[in-house]
Amino acid sequence: MSFAQRFEDLEIWQEARVLHKQVFAALRSCREFSFKDQMQRAALSVMNNIAEGFERRTKRDFAHFLDLAKGSAGEVRSMCFAAVDVGILAQPEADKTRDAYEALSKRIASFQKHLRAIARLLYLSEATFYHD
Repeated sequence: MSFAQRFEDLEIWQEARVLHKQVFAALRSCREFSFKDQMQRAALSVMNNIAEGFERRTKRDFAHFLDLAKGSAGEVRSMCFAAVDVGILAQPEADKTRDAYEALSKRIASFQKHLRAIARLLYLSEATFYHD
């Protein structure tokens, strides 16, 4: 398995980018500007944390930033409920967005597990190298 050379190559980043555009479009006519800003920022934060983590020095750092991305995905999902509650989004649109972010969150978690496993292996091989 080869590792991506750029964050733009990561499927989770590509998916987060598409979802960010969908959130932005869904809220285009929203007049509740603080709500709109918060939800759009949370959606943007998902893709930005994936990108920032990728650019860090270690896989462990990357996994940490994926934690932040998952948190922001959870925030978007929560805001979908709030958007329905106050009449900003229709239930079907909110459900679609929430389901998409839940699926992305699961994919991020799977990728994190992979990164942390690699980080542990690298740590163990480094420890073995230095202690032999």
